[in-house]
Amino acid sequence: MSKSKIHFEISERKMMLHLVDVLSIVTTLYVVGCFFELDYLKASVSNIVYLTVLVLYLKVIGTIFELYNLQVASNEFQVSRSCILTVTTTVLAYFLTPIYAPELPSNRLQILTFLLVVFFSLVLWRVFYVRFLASNRFHQNVLLICEEEQLDELISGLANIDPHYKITAYVNDFKSKAVENLFYANIERVVSSDLVTYVKERYITEIVVASQKTESITTELYQQLLKLLESGKVIREYSQVYEAKTQRIPMQYVERDFYLFFPFSSNNQNRLYLAIVRVLEIVLSIIGLLITLVLIPFIFLVNAFANKGSLFYTQERVGKDGAVFNILKFRTMIANAEKENAQFATAQDNRITAFGKFMRKTRMDEFPQFVNILKGEMAVIGPRPERPFFVKEIAERMPFYETRHVIKPGLTGWAQVNYSYGESIEESLIKLQYDLYYIKHRSFYLDFNITLKTITTILFYRGQ
Repeated sequence: MSKSKIHFEISERKMMLHLVDVLSIVTTLYVVGCFFELDYLKASVSNIVYLTVLVLYLKVIGTIFELYNLQVASNEFQVSRSCILTVTTTVLAYFLTPIYAPELPSNRLQILTFLLVVFFSLVLWRVFYVRFLASNRFHQNVLLICEEEQLDELISGLANIDPHYKITAYVNDFKSKAVENLFYANIERVVSSDLVTYVKERYITEIVVASQKTESITTELYQQLLKLLESGKVIREYSQVYEAKTQRIPMQYVERDFYLFFPFSSNNQNRLYLAIVRVLEIVLSIIGLLITLVLIPFIFLVNAFANKGSLFYTQERVGKDGAVFNILKFRTMIANAEKENAQFATAQDNRITAFGKFMRKTRMDEFPQFVNILKGEMAVIGPRPERPFFVKEIAERMPFYETRHVIKPGLTGWAQVNYSYGESIEESLIKLQYDLYYIKHRSFYLDFNITLKTITTILFYRGQ
């Protein structure tokens, strides 16, 4: 077990990656440019306009290629791939930017040097991050206070979200025979009387309270927690940690304390925000429909051989305030795909044609929905519009499912870019958690983040 007292929060790690990326590239460009008298390299970081454009390209393109995804940043192979894609695209865009970037030098060797300097300065720093700063010595050791029957739900809820956040122990005074599972071999059980000593000896940096039974927080445990709080230890409630780490609303707690989780973003009623978003949606819809017109002949031709059916199809979906509308899409399934009852589409659905799979992966099938956006039935960003049949079925099993209808459904959204296509009601619950998170935190920043993640989804062929 790690004995380190130092750890970094998610926000600190992301800030570190953003800042050091820029510092390493700018410093290396300036030093190499001065040492070898390479004017292009010096000009790119000496002129504030040129430097701003370079950093802006790096940040936007790096986000698209997941350079700031902590899971990717902690894996040497994945981050190397991300660095190659980011650097080559960034440098190419920079070279092709007139006026706001230095004029290309007559000595083409400088161009190659610029590319290599940016690449190696970024890669060497990222390799150092993976091998040192992302190693076990900087893991955050966490202790849970919960009932033993909660362990599976609580630990799996945070699994694989933050690679540096490690639940190492839990506090419970009443051991149950039911929890003798190899899954918990590395998670120690601690009794209340030993809590303060254990936290100090094992360098626990955060205590998370997840117990749902008031009797589990005994007087002795309460006194131990007070001592830890007074000593400066961080004590947080599990649902707060869950929302911050996963960027989803913890639905397992909503039914009991729904008023704590639904202070929805003021932007849902902010007229200025909504007006700006609507103008942008109209502009994007016009551009999207022009692209659709270009795609139609190609899709019609392939569709004639591969799909053998109508080019478009419409289907009823539930929109804002529960209003039903007809969504327009390119057809991706065989004709009469639902002869009996409505059913969820799955990843290996044999109703989807070969060309239909390609269109779904590239999101090409959704381009006609710009008509729905232009008509005001949909937004560019929002929860995925679901069919009335499934809405009724899911709402009967999930409290607050229809809460997602307080805003317009979207062409893309927080759930769509963070989770695969929901193939069951259980997976719809996970997507609902993402949808409610978006409704709660809706903002221009989150919208921009979703836009970049949507580009990532298309480029890496992750659509469904």
